[in-house]
Amino acid sequence: QPKSKPAFGSVGRRIPYRVLHVINQDGESLGNMHRAEALRLMDQHGLKLVLLRENVEPPVYRLMTGQQIHEEQLKRAEKKKASPKPGMYAKELSFSSTIAKNDLETKTKQIAQWIEKKHHVKVTIRQAK
Repeated sequence: QPKSKPAFGSVGRRIPYRVLHVINQDGESLGNMHRAEALRLMDQHGLKLVLLRENVEPPVYRLMTGQQIHEEQLKRAEKKKASPKPGMYAKELSFSSTIAKNDLETKTKQIAQWIEKKHHVKVTIRQAK
């Protein structure tokens, strides 16, 4: 079974590509270079190589400090938290303020079932005329 890749982080010294496009820690492009030259730069400056985009030719790597990597991981975690989960549904229920008692009990049971299934529930009460 194939190992799952981390979403973002230092790739260390194992780089499967021969030619890389390298960006320095300030965001400036250093151009395309051989893997060995990129590793030499990484060691010289005490930085880490991080894969940014691999679906382009050549793949884009960035030289980053440990602090920059940590900050980027925190940003990505916040974005992931903010986006809705794929299995999550929002349910909406609307009823009048003059709803009959039985109807209210029925809708309350429905809301309880949705909450059990981990759905987000939005209830709107309209004011009667």
